[in-house]
Amino acid sequence: MAAVWGLRRSSLRFGRPVLSGCRHKASTQYLSRPDLPKLAYRKLKGKSPGVLYLPGYFSDMHGQKAVALEDFCKSLGHSFVRFDYSGCGSSEGDFKEQTVGRLKKDALSVLDNVCEGPQILVGSSMGGWLMLLAALARPERIAALVGVASATDCIVSTFNQLTVEVKKEIEENGEWKIPSKYAKDGFYKVPYGTIKEAENHCLLASPIPITCPVRLIHGMKDEDISWYISMQVADRVLSTDVDVILRKQGEHRMNEKDDMKLLVYTIDDLIDKLKTAG
Repeated sequence: MAAVWGLRRSSLRFGRPVLSGCRHKASTQYLSRPDLPKLAYRKLKGKSPGVLYLPGYFSDMHGQKAVALEDFCKSLGHSFVRFDYSGCGSSEGDFKEQTVGRLKKDALSVLDNVCEGPQILVGSSMGGWLMLLAALARPERIAALVGVASATDCIVSTFNQLTVEVKKEIEENGEWKIPSKYAKDGFYKVPYGTIKEAENHCLLASPIPITCPVRLIHGMKDEDISWYISMQVADRVLSTDVDVILRKQGEHRMNEKDDMKLLVYTIDDLIDKLKTAG
């Protein structure tokens, strides 16, 4: 493992800036699934490996990182897919009914039915947990993983740190109000059932049988998910090709210009590495 401070490269190998604003170039399409909500997605066709972006728990596919990654993949001619989970953004469904298991099913639906060939999964926050679950379920489809402020096991581990009294109150109320400066009302509401269901998907208590290259980017000023989580993930995965990249001034969303430059540089390096290995 390596901890990298700041940007690792001084120039891009492509001619124009990556971060060119939040314009949406691919049109929204919908993935129909029997007895499940339709999922909205945007797909950019191109070379392999493709890049599949997994948003955070309360985020959609129109975030700055998602759009910047689409810009980047278009500049290289690689395929890219971004999507909305059920009940989020333009997808059908009720987000209050979401669980980690259902989010995983959404991600696998897109991977199986929209993406073509090997994929680099890029997971932000909760998406960083989901990318690991997807990689375990479809190891033959995964070329590499890139986590941004990965929130692996976060719902369960954070809940378990609460006092017995607070846990009981959450159970009785049927929901957990998690304070966050990013939430519209100052907190996110997580159903108690979602917390309990998430226990079925925890990974950090034992080795994680993932052997592809893994890159974990985390801000040390992240007030929502500690960067120690990324260190734990790095320690648990069986892959020997693992880098932990820490940004001393980085916050949870990692949406600053230099944060996103680091993200695309990291993926650029991975694509080079995978081509050389191939």
